[in-house]
Amino acid sequence: MLQPDDLKDLAFKGISPSAIEEQLERFRKGFPYLRISDVATVDNHGILRLDLTQEKYYEAEWEDFLSRGGEVEKFVPASGAASRMFKNLFAFVSAGQEAPSDDFMKSFFEGIEKFAFFPALDAACRKCYGQGVREMLADGRYINVVKCLISDEGLNYGAMPKGLLQFHRHGEEVHTPLEEHLEEGAQYAADKEGKVNIHFTVSPEHRSAFEAMLAEKVSALEEQWGVSFHVTLSEQKPSTDTVAVTLDNQPYRENGHLVFRPAGHGALIENLNEMDADVVFIKNIDNVVPTSLRETTVRYKKIIGGCLVKLQRQIASYIQQLRSGRYTSSDLQEMLSYLHDTLNVRHESVGVEDTKVLAEYLLSKFNRPLRVCGVVKNDGEPGGGPYITYNADNTTSPQILEAAQIDPTDTAMTALAKSGSHFNPVDLVCYIKDVDGKKFDLKRYVDKDTGLIYEKSKSGVTVKALELPGLWNGSMSDWNTIFLEVPLETFNPVKTVNDLLRPQHQG
Repeated sequence: MLQPDDLKDLAFKGISPSAIEEQLERFRKGFPYLRISDVATVDNHGILRLDLTQEKYYEAEWEDFLSRGGEVEKFVPASGAASRMFKNLFAFVSAGQEAPSDDFMKSFFEGIEKFAFFPALDAACRKCYGQGVREMLADGRYINVVKCLISDEGLNYGAMPKGLLQFHRHGEEVHTPLEEHLEEGAQYAADKEGKVNIHFTVSPEHRSAFEAMLAEKVSALEEQWGVSFHVTLSEQKPSTDTVAVTLDNQPYRENGHLVFRPAGHGALIENLNEMDADVVFIKNIDNVVPTSLRETTVRYKKIIGGCLVKLQRQIASYIQQLRSGRYTSSDLQEMLSYLHDTLNVRHESVGVEDTKVLAEYLLSKFNRPLRVCGVVKNDGEPGGGPYITYNADNTTSPQILEAAQIDPTDTAMTALAKSGSHFNPVDLVCYIKDVDGKKFDLKRYVDKDTGLIYEKSKSGVTVKALELPGLWNGSMSDWNTIFLEVPLETFNPVKTVNDLLRPQHQG
């Protein structure tokens, strides 16, 4: 099926022919739906809710970890353009309306002076049209104002990455999400030497803009917070791209060449796998708040971090005991209870009567990457939910699932999925080294059966595309996972431009 020119294209991207064959087979076979054992809840099992004493304990655990030289890094996926954030504005311009007619656009114009980017937009309008925003709106020039915001004749926000947009006001200053993440890192991820490691994944076309803003902002932020920042950038690897196919699963070509597409955030497991810290915090670029409202966010970052290192210390102790062979049947039962009741990993027929078999089973389940996932009460926002699911080895374990991974024709499964009380807002802290201090090879813990196939329009033709298992979904399927309830106020995404008018973004 592959042609000579295809092999050249594959070699250029670093993709093996066998990988393409595997992808084509996936298109033909599809991906299985996941089976849900239960919804993770506070009352049932799967979600940990802390009282004030426990919260203070884990905060202290985190501070102790940092004081003992613990290595920490923030990992921030920041490669996406902000075009979806402005889709309503693009639609408004395309429709050619003289004035706003729907609630979204009415709210946008009514609140326009509250946006942090308003002064920049006002200046851009004066440069392009000789009038400020107020004068232009008074003259009914709504479309021109929007164009000045989203198109390249003005600020070009529609083509920029979210990380570089002006989100928040700080007195006379304005801050971008990039700056907010740096400040966050200074508040909970500075090591004992005062160094803050933070990594952003960016798209190639935006890399230079990120580098320019970092060069402009880092020194002042270091002085303000009394830390030193070590900031690194990476791009989604071309070798993780997936081939597009026709509706009958044949490779799709343009001008004789295979067409490839980025494989979604699951491709970033490659980037995460190159991190060298003990602990890695993962959080989306747009989930930030101004400095004045950050106290709760910072506190709960320390709490989930402290929970993680406490769990890791206990697991490490069990691993060392299992390796030594110095354990009793009572010790093994204690470990099994910990696996069941704390890590929520269960197996109905594990060989509890055979000491050797049980010890090997426990060691295999403990010796894995570990993560604590903050989950919030579901208030209708889209996102992955915390569930207990069946695995290939007949165990059940906590997983983050997207709706597309659940069989829509299975009424029992869909009813179970809809009954969930919480969802995951991509608030993760991960321990990615083993008990010997060596990095886990994170690619070994991916469930390859958890990808997605979807249809896209390409040059007017409908093609099928393949997404790799999501970074916090199937890519972390074989990790040990704890769901920990965190306050809703720690979750402040900006999915549309009008989200910036919410109180939590107004400071």
